[in-house]
Amino acid sequence: MRVVLGVSGGIAAYKACSLLRLFTESGHDVTVVPTAAALNFVGAPTWAALSGKPVSTDVWTDVHEVPHVRIGQAADVVVVAPATADVLAKAAHGLADDLLTNTLLTARCPVVLAPAMHTEMWLHPATQANVGALRERGVHVIDPAEGRLTGKDTGAGRLPEPDELYAAVLAIVGAREGADGAGSPEAGSAAYDRNDLQGRKVVVSAGGTREPLDPVRYLGNRSSGKQGLAIARAAAARGATVTLVAANVSLPMPDGVAVVPVETTIELQEAVMAAAAGADVVVMAAAPADFRPATASDSKIKKNDDGAGLRLELVENPDIVKGLVAERTERESGHPVIVSFAAETGDATGSVLDHARAKFARKGSDLQVTNEVGYGLTFGQDDNTVHLLTRGSDEVRTIGPASKDAVAHAVLDVVASLLHPGG
Repeated sequence: MRVVLGVSGGIAAYKACSLLRLFTESGHDVTVVPTAAALNFVGAPTWAALSGKPVSTDVWTDVHEVPHVRIGQAADVVVVAPATADVLAKAAHGLADDLLTNTLLTARCPVVLAPAMHTEMWLHPATQANVGALRERGVHVIDPAEGRLTGKDTGAGRLPEPDELYAAVLAIVGAREGADGAGSPEAGSAAYDRNDLQGRKVVVSAGGTREPLDPVRYLGNRSSGKQGLAIARAAAARGATVTLVAANVSLPMPDGVAVVPVETTIELQEAVMAAAAGADVVVMAAAPADFRPATASDSKIKKNDDGAGLRLELVENPDIVKGLVAERTERESGHPVIVSFAAETGDATGSVLDHARAKFARKGSDLQVTNEVGYGLTFGQDDNTVHLLTRGSDEVRTIGPASKDAVAHAVLDVVASLLHPGG
């Protein structure tokens, strides 16, 4: 795949070096087009060494090759990371005063912009209007992450991590290829060129719920939401209309996906049940808390001077998957296809798969994705190993170790077969 990597003048330019390595190490051909301001953060020799190609910022270098037109015309995807407020404004208004903005005007391939800037700049009405105009034209603008910014500031405006941007770009390119009816092995995986969920409504939950103990503390778990986001991203790439119910996920949301933020298990249940109305598929990749405090204090709970400790009364949370299955049974409908997740550990009473099979029998879902969890396993990791159990079959299919995007497509392969039995 021929990639143009644009880099504009923000402190996050250093992250683009890692993104460049991800592309080149996967065999993609990358041309780096920095702005003059970007070279104040990362110099041209670095970009040239990592890409294996000369680097220029202006339209006058090698002018006989007409680079301001040729580079955009030849690209399979143009990615700008970071994209500053200035570059967003120029792209929205068709301004072209350097090689990067000329390339954006001539590109007829997917264009992916990853903004990075201070929160005030990102939320400014002018920036939001520019983002809206770009999206209306079909440009993929990835929402920035929240976190530490330059200096002591924190908030929305942080550039997503390179591996997240890389996966998002592959999914976007794959969706374009699937719509055109032709895939390319260069897109990273054969799964990316499929369009088998076209017209389907898919609901995905992701992240871990938090059950308030007091205004400061909560009971939660280690789920990052990465696998759920990967499934939402993959479903959108395969043509589905996707609603993502995100429980306390701090990662950037997939492009082109409707997002419903929630915090507690009860909120997650309400949002999933509402979104599931008329859905073809529900994927419960979130990690809801099994229990919640019977009561939550209105003020911060203080330590006891006598060292007596603290006793908590916990009550069970509802089983969301069981509720989905029960509602489907009551309607006597075969839809939606319901995918449950089981995060398991082995113990003295049985193995991971022993517990997974028992849970699958209790839940009544159509497909269960089981993964072994623990310290350094699954939660927050970029790779995953899962075991797929399908209703009506004794076969256990193991996927991985593989990237969470590859796992997502493997799960959706099974989902597609359940939607099109015998097809």
